[in-house]
Amino acid sequence: MLDLNTKKIKKNAFRITKIRDKTSIRIRIPGGQIPAEIMPTLYKIATEYGDGKLHMTARQGFEITGISYEDMNTINEIIAPVIEKLQVSHGVQIEDPKKGYPASGTRNISACIGNRICPYANYNTTDFARRLEEAVFPNDYHFKFATTGCPNDCAKACLQDFGVIGMARVQYNQDLCVGCEACVKNCKKRVVNALELVDGKVVRNEDKCVECGECVLTCPMLAWTRKEEKRYKLVIMGRTGKVNPRLARTFIEGADEESIIKIIKNTYDYVDEFIDRSLPKEHVGYIVDRTGYQVFKEWALKDVNLPKEAKVAEHIYW
Repeated sequence: MLDLNTKKIKKNAFRITKIRDKTSIRIRIPGGQIPAEIMPTLYKIATEYGDGKLHMTARQGFEITGISYEDMNTINEIIAPVIEKLQVSHGVQIEDPKKGYPASGTRNISACIGNRICPYANYNTTDFARRLEEAVFPNDYHFKFATTGCPNDCAKACLQDFGVIGMARVQYNQDLCVGCEACVKNCKKRVVNALELVDGKVVRNEDKCVECGECVLTCPMLAWTRKEEKRYKLVIMGRTGKVNPRLARTFIEGADEESIIKIIKNTYDYVDEFIDRSLPKEHVGYIVDRTGYQVFKEWALKDVNLPKEAKVAEHIYW
């Protein structure tokens, strides 16, 4: 009979399963992109120590199932090159990769495929996810993040504690516009009908526009372009679950990367201050519900220097 320290096992990214004497290990894939060279290591663990299966999780990680508890130390040594490739090489500070993952509280940071591939995406989502990973991992607090390239929200940012949505920040050169209405018709049919033709030129309703950037893609004359400097919409405190599931609400429009990273770091301090330590785990969204949005906002924006054009929600009601 094994004497198991379940808290330590979970912290080490192994799972307590319903199968007696068996566990599984969760592999973090920040940003959802992996180099193919790590796959033989995952295959080795699955076939030599597990049940021969790899489960792809909803958060873009892998779970290798059917592992004996006695093999956990061996698995940690085998997985060390993967941790070094996916974590240490991208700036994450892990003292000894051969001891496996040092925490599992903050979940794998997921991402859509981003502008490396997708024409709709407004930024490199994987790169930003890895920057976030460097800023927040390892940590035992329960946080969920996603980076998504545009308002299509393929990464389900609206269901996360923090969702980063790329803004196109479009600009219009009316001298190049020929009044063909390609962008107007597309916005009316596929987006939010924020464009109209007035006296032969396109006018954008900024209150309706969601900064998706589809006008840039549809204009045959390149009259619409994206500004080079990246900006993001930060949505917060979405969640699934048994109690009050909900979509995230917009916290900031027009945030930059540095501000978002600082806000998230501040939120870890906020959780450390207000978490209910009588519970085994408390979701950050429930802490915000207890303290109120204004308290959260005060902590989150401490020493944050947002761009001048950024807009912060005065109130949020979920």
